[in-house]
Amino acid sequence: MITQLTINNFAIVDQLLVDFTTGMTAITGETGAGKSIAIDALGLCLGNRSDASAIRNGANRVDISASFILDDTPAAYEWLIENQLDEGNECILRRVINQDGRSKAFINGRAVPISQLKDIGQMLIQIHGQHEPQRLLRSDYQQLLLNHYMNEPTLLAQMHQAHKDWKTACQAYQQYETTRQDREAHLQLLQYQLKELNEFSPIEGEYQQIDEEYKRLSNSEQLINLSQQSIMILDEADEYNVSNLLSVVKNSVQELSELDPTLNNILNMLEEAAIQIKEASYELRHYSESLEIDPARVMQLEQRLSKQIALARKHHIAPEALPELHHNLLNEFKQINQQDEQGEQLKADISKYHQIALELATKLHQKRITVSKTLAKKVTTIMHELSMPNGQLSIDITFDENRLNESGADQVTFLVSTNAGQILQPLAKVASGGELSRIALAIQVLTAQKMDTPALIFDEIDVGISGPTAAKVGQLLRQLGESTQVITVTHLPQVAGQANQHYFVSKQTSGKQTTTDMQRLDKNGRLNELARLLGGDKITDATLANAKELLII
Repeated sequence: MITQLTINNFAIVDQLLVDFTTGMTAITGETGAGKSIAIDALGLCLGNRSDASAIRNGANRVDISASFILDDTPAAYEWLIENQLDEGNECILRRVINQDGRSKAFINGRAVPISQLKDIGQMLIQIHGQHEPQRLLRSDYQQLLLNHYMNEPTLLAQMHQAHKDWKTACQAYQQYETTRQDREAHLQLLQYQLKELNEFSPIEGEYQQIDEEYKRLSNSEQLINLSQQSIMILDEADEYNVSNLLSVVKNSVQELSELDPTLNNILNMLEEAAIQIKEASYELRHYSESLEIDPARVMQLEQRLSKQIALARKHHIAPEALPELHHNLLNEFKQINQQDEQGEQLKADISKYHQIALELATKLHQKRITVSKTLAKKVTTIMHELSMPNGQLSIDITFDENRLNESGADQVTFLVSTNAGQILQPLAKVASGGELSRIALAIQVLTAQKMDTPALIFDEIDVGISGPTAAKVGQLLRQLGESTQVITVTHLPQVAGQANQHYFVSKQTSGKQTTTDMQRLDKNGRLNELARLLGGDKITDATLANAKELLII
């Protein structure tokens, strides 16, 4: 329940602090005094839209805060814990609006997005405004009220999620279908590219290997001639070859070293050189014998190289990168084919989620049918009590799977008859303004009793009601206040007299500034205010006596 509302520099309010208690609270005042300003200010704390025009003339900013006790609001308490905003069993919502139109929101002293004020606000309090009867003419609002009375938040949440899943699946398939033509065109290109690459079948590292082999075989005759010539010079020439000449030099140095031992190092070097020349001659001979002239192999390698170079040029890459390109195109081709398989899965998802949503919509339809009969019967009873003795309400619920939405597949229509012998027709065709106000009030009171929200605000919902009907409205609101905190802005003494506490709103003008004040009335103050509501500004003994009859303490 709300315990306190603090308003600074809002509209024509300078500073205002209002304490609320359990039960029913009435707010009255002269026309234009600003009875609804407190409600409007509270709406800002609950996340309503704002702008700089809300700032009192001459002030720098609006600052509004509302305090709530969470003893009877477990859902709000759990939400605060989940969002790490809890502060015991109290919740303080605050809204600050600056002159540039920007606003800041706070929950228990911590800055939060405006959206979080809305999330927590709807768990703490519900505001029913002056335009509620007109909203009642809309089918979607009629369904909303029926949903409140049905009080099946879990089932409605499941329906909302199922519809969301179904729509998401439909959107995914639509996106898939939108890109189908592009995928098919790309797939044809990949098939053409892969046909050539698959036929060629490039191998990692092959290009460098066959390039080296091709160069060797294409120059094999020259390689054989040069290697054999080198062997002759090194070791096989009859008269002069490197080995023989080196042997001559080595013998001479050996004789010298016998005369001068300092030449032993040179002798060792010549012996090592002789060994290296012998090994080089052996390796060249082995290489020469391994060479062969193979024109067929040369042609085969040349064709392979030419094809690889041509394919690489076609794809604007180096020949060495052709195997990697082939691998990438194969993977891309595989992924596109998998997307085609995904299309079947997307179709299956649409069917699955649609079926789940329909099943939940059917459950909701059955529950609405059941509770609608009870609600219609109770509203009809209250209509009789509100001076509509021949009034009757019926609720028509039509199931149509083609209009499946997040609330189900029902078309809800409130039908009413206000006079004996009159057939039931939609509200908009039958009810007058006063009758619509009474029907709306009856439905709001009944649905409010089913809601978990611990506080309800009625902002002049009794417009168009008077006399004995007004007395019954007051009784209904006081009865509702026994289980739920009720705050009502009213101009009816019959309603205000039923309240557990009563605030009077007044307006003062100093010549330069106008301010609004809100004062809690004691018993005498309440009697005078009820008398004023009954007879105008002039309070008489008769109006006071009448006020005493209306005041319920």
